[in-house]
Amino acid sequence: MFALQKRHTFALPTSAKELIEITDTEQLGELRYTPDTWILGEGSNTIFAADYAGQVLVNKLRGMVIEEADNAWLVRVAAGENWHDLVVKLVHDGMPGFENLALIPGSVGAAPVQNIGAYGVEIATFIDSVNVYDLKQHRQFSLSNAECEFGYRNSIFKRSEYAHWLITAVQFRLPKEWLANLTYPDLAVLPQQASARDVMEHVIQVRNAKLPNPNELANAGSFFKNPIVSKEQYAALAEQHQDMPVYPVSESHVKLAAGWLIDKAGLKALRIGDIGVHSRQALVLVNHGRGTGEQLRALAGEIIREIKRIYGVDLEPEVRVLGSSGLIAWQ
Repeated sequence: MFALQKRHTFALPTSAKELIEITDTEQLGELRYTPDTWILGEGSNTIFAADYAGQVLVNKLRGMVIEEADNAWLVRVAAGENWHDLVVKLVHDGMPGFENLALIPGSVGAAPVQNIGAYGVEIATFIDSVNVYDLKQHRQFSLSNAECEFGYRNSIFKRSEYAHWLITAVQFRLPKEWLANLTYPDLAVLPQQASARDVMEHVIQVRNAKLPNPNELANAGSFFKNPIVSKEQYAALAEQHQDMPVYPVSESHVKLAAGWLIDKAGLKALRIGDIGVHSRQALVLVNHGRGTGEQLRALAGEIIREIKRIYGVDLEPEVRVLGSSGLIAWQ
């Protein structure tokens, strides 16, 4: 068995039957895919809640190529590179665009899977294409931005029928014509002429103030997605909760703040064993040191049930939580 506690940032003491680190694409042709194969990056958005009976492939591919076009920077990055390190490098080297996404934990390969987003920016905006290796058919191919089917914290890569696709690299396009995106409330204090470095440093400061460092307090970042509801459902809720934050999504739907719902429901102090809701950010669940998968499932399940009971809103985990043989179903 292979220890997984240091392979996922929630740090539950679990193990896997088999674990292989992928450091070269030449290894891919030699792999045997099974239905219980799980592809892992840095483990910041995956929680192993039980000993995993299958094979874990850890994507450690490295490398970066930057090309300059007339109106944009074209950046090809291997999937195993660290996301925040990439953001810092590009901003410092005069290629802005990712500054709002600073300090998001995880690897570059995880960015399109989750369509990571923060402070008014989603990574799908900058993705040209994604290089993929099919572990079943042992072939390489590329998906365009449209073919990735990006949505809110979602993409084609999260669909179970494509679990055998391993992302090897991502191609980004960073336009040279740049304006700071300061639409998010936490960034409103910055002047419109703020530089990309100013924005990045402010985002880092805000995230450090709000979110626990997984190296100090084990966590997987935002555990729940911010729920999207119809404008009619929001209007009904707003009659009872006039201070409820809301963000427009489309002509018919809006996004609610899951952390606010959890906090106002009186669940911020909730703790089962060593698994609890973070004291400063209700959207984050934390492992105080000796947590177990059973405690995590119990705590998350109680939050989901209470939010449904109080608000009539369905909460869905953003983090992918694994049992012994695959993803745990919460509903």
